[in-house]
Amino acid sequence: MITTAPLEIEAFDELDAILDDLRTRYDETPQWEFCEGFMAAVICMRRPVEADEYLAAMLATPMPGDAPDDDGGSFAHETQKERFLTLWNQRWTEVTTALDSEVDSLEDDRCYHPEVMDIRGAVAEMPANEQATFSQEDLPAFAQVWALGFMFAVEYWPDEWAAPKDQDAATWLNDALQAVVAMTEDDTAKPEVSPLSEDGALSTSIARLNAFGEAIWAVYDLRELWKTMGPRIETVRVTAKQGRNDLCNCGSGKKYKKCHGAG
Repeated sequence: MITTAPLEIEAFDELDAILDDLRTRYDETPQWEFCEGFMAAVICMRRPVEADEYLAAMLATPMPGDAPDDDGGSFAHETQKERFLTLWNQRWTEVTTALDSEVDSLEDDRCYHPEVMDIRGAVAEMPANEQATFSQEDLPAFAQVWALGFMFAVEYWPDEWAAPKDQDAATWLNDALQAVVAMTEDDTAKPEVSPLSEDGALSTSIARLNAFGEAIWAVYDLRELWKTMGPRIETVRVTAKQGRNDLCNCGSGKKYKKCHGAG
């Protein structure tokens, strides 16, 4: 059942727990932030995608009727899958509602606010001895994992993200995607702000924070673009009809009406 009530922090914790369990069977199962970006891209995508198809792409779960791959993931049981989809659909409705709302400020409560983490800020606030355990790791920049999830979906279904023939629309698409792609890059500038807390550890550059805002507006643009254009229309190729006075295609040298067109 899909509900429009926003997810509480406990629900995101539950999603994390399910993903952690999936990771015990498939170590490439992504974190929720990646799934959050992936979801936004699928919502924006030109063609509606069924749950089994996008779960197979995102979590490497088997399609109905298929046996699990040796190197793929799977839910522990059907109840776990149903619970994941219940929470997923709740967040899906929340994101869709936000992207279909007319907002003119990121401060608007109705605006789409991706569920992202500030890993660098969290590590910076740890005691020194705990920080040392992360000293050799490349910690993701703010919203980097979200953007990677979004672009994974774009690259997984390239035909659905192909540039339209209309040049203005193609430019609109390219500019919006580039704003998201920019967030897949590292933030190498000096940390100046805490993106999620006024009094948190400095972990993110102001340029990065501004780029994040541009990426959110880009998602709105992509949602509007594909809603305006609608699903792709497959080209129907019509084979030329055999004329009755044409030579028969069988190579007999006779006219069609005297050969395979007789009778």
